Amino acid sequence: MTDGPQDGEGSSIWDRLRRRKVVQWGIAYVAGAWGFLQGLEYVSDAFAWPNQLRQVALLVLLIGLPIVLVVAWYHGDRGEQRVSGTELSIITLLFLVGGAIFWRYDRASESFKTPNASSSTAPTQVVSDARPSIAVLPFDNRSRLEDDAFFVDGIHDDILTQLTKLSAMKVISRASVERFRDTKLPIKDIAEQLGVTRILEGGVQRAGDRVRISVQLIDAATDAHLWAESYDRELTAANIFAIQSEVATAIAAAMTASLTSAERTRLNAIPTKNLAAWEAYQLGRRELAKRTATALANAETFFQEAIDRDPSFAPPYAGLAVAIWLKADVTGQPVDSAIARAERFLGEALRLDPDLAEAVTTKAKFAHERGEYARAEAGFRRAIDLNPNYPTAHQWYSFLLGMQGRDAESSRSMQRAAELDPMSVLLQSIYGSHLIEVGQLDDGLAGLNRARTIDPLSPLPYRAMAQVLVEFYGRIGDAIPFLEKARELDPGRSSNVIEMARLHLELGAETQARHWLDQAMGNRAGNSVRGYLHLYRGERDLAQSCARQALEWEPRDGYALALLRDADLEANDAKSAYSRYAQAFPELLSPQAPEIHRLNFHVAIDLALVLQEMGERQHAVELLDRVEGFIRRIPRKSTPGYGIADVRIHALRDDKSMALAALREAERASWRGPLWRYHRDFDPTLAAIRNEPEFKAVFADIERDMARQRTELAARPKDAPLNFGPAR
Repeated sequence: MTDGPQDGEGSSIWDRLRRRKVVQWGIAYVAGAWGFLQGLEYVSDAFAWPNQLRQVALLVLLIGLPIVLVVAWYHGDRGEQRVSGTELSIITLLFLVGGAIFWRYDRASESFKTPNASSSTAPTQVVSDARPSIAVLPFDNRSRLEDDAFFVDGIHDDILTQLTKLSAMKVISRASVERFRDTKLPIKDIAEQLGVTRILEGGVQRAGDRVRISVQLIDAATDAHLWAESYDRELTAANIFAIQSEVATAIAAAMTASLTSAERTRLNAIPTKNLAAWEAYQLGRRELAKRTATALANAETFFQEAIDRDPSFAPPYAGLAVAIWLKADVTGQPVDSAIARAERFLGEALRLDPDLAEAVTTKAKFAHERGEYARAEAGFRRAIDLNPNYPTAHQWYSFLLGMQGRDAESSRSMQRAAELDPMSVLLQSIYGSHLIEVGQLDDGLAGLNRARTIDPLSPLPYRAMAQVLVEFYGRIGDAIPFLEKARELDPGRSSNVIEMARLHLELGAETQARHWLDQAMGNRAGNSVRGYLHLYRGERDLAQSCARQALEWEPRDGYALALLRDADLEANDAKSAYSRYAQAFPELLSPQAPEIHRLNFHVAIDLALVLQEMGERQHAVELLDRVEGFIRRIPRKSTPGYGIADVRIHALRDDKSMALAALREAERASWRGPLWRYHRDFDPTLAAIRNEPEFKAVFADIERDMARQRTELAARPKDAPLNFGPAR
């Protein structure tokens, strides 16, 4: 006797389907397919796989559904009318996995839908840091001896640095609190400007072989003293570090911020027992913060003195590495060789102290400079774990994320850096530009104005505004006065002069461009711009000579590579061009899928043309597909945006209608280069559309706009005010 009716014995078709588990396995199949498709979509976007892959997968899964149902009908177990616990768990798990992937992907994809600067919809603001927050104001020098000022600042810096290592607290950086040295502002106003709830004040008195350090923690809202202590000790390095540790621990307790065991260990560390080495290191830090060529040379001297006095003292090695690197950048010397020298000192710093966050951050930055992006990201993440309040780590990590097109993550990291250093002209200028880039025009312009207010003599806000006007609005003539102001405030920075030459070249003002290039004759970084000036003047041999010199200075200069590639292709020598790209950008020719990012996607398009000329069309197609997948994730106008990369891709695919439509779209979005004249007259990737009437019409419109901007610039009064206001 059976437990229930068999198939056909009065049971409904639904009952028969359930007995054979057709329903159960149909649901399981749909759930599994759902999870698989969501995972495939997430991975496809991450690796820029073509859409056709997802379409094929969907088709295969749709075909598979009836097959699974038929197999379940003929092979299902009779009489089992309930889904087993295991089967139910599998089905539920598949739905949950698919849903989770869909939710995560949907959130991530929304973050990449970055509106342009004219959009009226601003992205959601990042939630501010909710940790207990504190600012440590510069300490008073109570000995009244000028020679003791650096000693007092060193005590202040070290206590602040100790606090920044505590992950449970938000600690404002030294650069921002320095703005309030000797201030008469009320505590409440200072706290409001710095975005904190607690203020630490203190004073240091050195007398002979004794040191007295007094500190007090104040509630910014009530002006109440939450904690105060004085430390009177013999003046030794060990005692200084012990006091710093005690202060940091007491403040953490007063702010109910718990410490991890690793943080307690780091707080109690004594990096040197040599007081003279510690003092030399503090002098080096003071010079390093000035960022001028002379100060950086002085910093090198002081850091080396600290090392000579105590070779086991790790921080001076890290400081020396940074000083060497920055000095090369400021003075226009080869950065690659400076990094190679700096890395030797950096390696020694990390050998002595593997958890030194500043050294870990710098090592990550050097990896970024060399194109080792996975290693750089791991380094930045570790540095932030070691010191979550170190704004430089967040800032440089933001640059890496932005370069990879991970704009939502980049925004979060840059906002964190700006919050930790709210009075930094550099960070506020960068953050203001970033907000404009993601569509928050009013907030971004307010940020640039704030940066100018923080330090009216800083060139940084003016350089940032010039970049915004060029890249987002195509207002090259309006950008030049801002760049002139930046050059006036920082006459020693050669990059300002070279950029002046480039902007005049874009305007078609070749005489002015040559004038600025003549002023930069001693700096080889201007050779690319000089090469394009020669090209426009018909001096091709000189253009190629400048390109070769540019590559000696910067082997990954894509503009110089393009000039030499064009000459190679005209000579039917694609192999030489290929060899040059292979040496400069080996990652683009990797057997594995090449990594495309903001620093190489234009070069990848240039290389695709070379591959086509060599008959490697499939390789060229794959490279163009990956570039197209990448630029879908970034706006046309950003830093840098994709410009007319889509136009060049469509042209290389011989899709003329798409290329011309994209070109007109770029022109209407105020694209004006860089190098619009090169693309109009010389760029071989656009050869397929160069003779089309619409191509000529678009560039005629751009040329008329450049003529108008030249006229307006020439008529502009020299004393006209600079307006950090919205675009016209």
